[in-house]
Amino acid sequence: MAETEKLRGRYRLHRFPPRHATSTPVVTGLSSGELQRKLMEGYQDGLEKGYREGVQEGQDDGYREGQQKGYADGMRDGYAEGSLAGQREGLAAFTEAAQPLDALCDKVNDFTAHLARKQRDDLLQLVEKVTRQVIRCELALQPTQLLALVEEAVNALPAVPESLHVLMNQDEFQRIQTAAPQKVNEWGLAPSPDLGPGECRIVTDTSELDIGCEHRLQQCMEKLTGSLNDE
Repeated sequence: MAETEKLRGRYRLHRFPPRHATSTPVVTGLSSGELQRKLMEGYQDGLEKGYREGVQEGQDDGYREGQQKGYADGMRDGYAEGSLAGQREGLAAFTEAAQPLDALCDKVNDFTAHLARKQRDDLLQLVEKVTRQVIRCELALQPTQLLALVEEAVNALPAVPESLHVLMNQDEFQRIQTAAPQKVNEWGLAPSPDLGPGECRIVTDTSELDIGCEHRLQQCMEKLTGSLNDE
């Protein structure tokens, strides 16, 4: 007992708190109606605050999304418009820069065409000149070649004429009269002062035919000229 009394003097009794203490604040001095009104006001304030925050958050999100979409659309549209504008400007610049080259090409083409025409004309003149010289030499060496033209023309007539006269150059008539006198009487060969070398005409009672070398040469030159023009 003495020992127990001694311990009581040195220690005191400890009381433990309850295991479940309420955390709900106790509002004192308010009636149940005022308490209900306070709760409704708090609820309404919270609701309005949440609405404002939601609207603000929605506006912020919508602004960001709209900004991003607008940026993307603007980039796409701007790229397309810029590309088309660049193409138009590039084409205009190229067209302007190519104008001197186009003019030069036109001049070169004109010069080439003029040169081709001149070469063609020179070639035709050369062919005609050489042909005339050959005909002149052949008729001088073999005047009876004119008789082949006469015979060909006479055979081509539809009927034998009642009268037939063959007119030719005076010099050539003299040479044929010496080389083939029988033809002079057969075809009625006669000289004509109006006909040049190589010229010959057949005169019948109904028609007159030009079978001279000049006429045949012109026909050949016309065909040759047409062939060169087609090429």
